[in-house]
Amino acid sequence: MARRTAEPLALPGLAEAPVPADAEEVPHYHGHRERLRARFAEQGAEGLADYELLELALFRAIPRRDVKPLAKALIHRFGSFAEVVSAEPARLAEVEGVSAGVVNDLKLIEAAGRRLARGAIAARPLLSSWSALLDYLRTTMAFAPREEFRVLFLDRRNHLIADEVQGRGTVDHTPVYTREVARRALELSSTAIILAHNHPSGDPTPSQADIRMTRDIVSVLEPLGIVVHDHVILGRDGHASLKALKLF
Repeated sequence: MARRTAEPLALPGLAEAPVPADAEEVPHYHGHRERLRARFAEQGAEGLADYELLELALFRAIPRRDVKPLAKALIHRFGSFAEVVSAEPARLAEVEGVSAGVVNDLKLIEAAGRRLARGAIAARPLLSSWSALLDYLRTTMAFAPREEFRVLFLDRRNHLIADEVQGRGTVDHTPVYTREVARRALELSSTAIILAHNHPSGDPTPSQADIRMTRDIVSVLEPLGIVVHDHVILGRDGHASLKALKLF
């Protein structure tokens, strides 16, 4: 008689057990996130490319998706980490995958950077901490999409009294009212000022209009005993000092 192969016993009501949720395959980006966090902890921001630093910034707002493609898309669109966090919210929202939460997180990073840079110049004479001043101005306005003209009002010890934006304009022009600058300096009892504005084109080279405007402000403030220490122009490619260039 032929031997019959034994078959597994089927018990009534017994179904195959489901696979536990924690046994499911872990998404590939989980390991990537941990590795990226570890590299940041060991090497700091200098050890990461701009898109990788941006990935870290996106992790909180997008916890369950690979954010590398979005980080690279943002860098491609705006140019650098600094330019991404400085971009206008409406322009950020044009990039597919950028939610309101992402915009809020990026603008928080921008605000934190500005606050840190301002703290570095708040309690010391600006003329003795020129590098900190340049860092502050670069963080504040170098990547703005439109021209901004700001005035830093100083006291007799060259400490900062106020930093005020006196005008915002287009991509290549900002209206500046010399008498308004003088009026505000007198209101604040300021004895010196530093002028600053940005060139969204990226090139900080002073224009003839920049030079004329600076000389006009100097001529109005000088009889009032208010000194113009410098006019600094910021761009993506660096900065220019009209004082150092001996243009006034």
